[in-house]
Amino acid sequence: MYVPLPSHKYVPKPYDLHGLNGISDQTLAIHLKLYEGYVAETNNLMNRIRDILMDGQVDQEESPAYAEFKRRLGFEHNGMLLHEYYFDGLMSGGSKEPSATSAFRWAAEESFGTYETWKVDFVGVGKMRGVGWAVCYLNPYTGKLSNHWISLHEVGNVAGFTPVLVADVWEHAFMLDYQPSERGDYLDAFFENIDWKVVEHRLNRSVAPTSTPPGG
Repeated sequence: MYVPLPSHKYVPKPYDLHGLNGISDQTLAIHLKLYEGYVAETNNLMNRIRDILMDGQVDQEESPAYAEFKRRLGFEHNGMLLHEYYFDGLMSGGSKEPSATSAFRWAAEESFGTYETWKVDFVGVGKMRGVGWAVCYLNPYTGKLSNHWISLHEVGNVAGFTPVLVADVWEHAFMLDYQPSERGDYLDAFFENIDWKVVEHRLNRSVAPTSTPPGG
């Protein structure tokens, strides 16, 4: 008996990020259009895969297309989500650093010795050659933070870890405002606009560290 497959459609999240320090409104307008493209293509691929599975199987004729759709879905879907992590973590009038008593600063100190060392490592990842993402993850099993390089959206993600802070370092994120050699300046601007409340929420909703931060 035919059973209709469940369907889901992603909708682009609205963002009002005008007036950021060091990241122009023009850059953001182009960047948000790119993000909307990832949402649209994610929906398209999910529908194409759903159509193939309508009869409950993948026959030999459909198999190459099915495989290609599945591979592309990882790129498009992760591209959509990473952009949401990036945009959600920005705000006009953001703070350059977390507060001295914040859970994030405590986690950075527990993981790297000092917050400053954590930041040096995160920025170092963001300045690596190539295009991709700098992602600070929380290891939910140990409560430790670690910084990682993500290249093609789906390549380099750490299974089970929670993204806490995400910086887009693909060229489209900064090329209207900075030269290719000025990626460090773009990352400085990124840190001028972080919404640390969002970062703290991501940290706190994950598995808690094995000990409690001072004052917690």
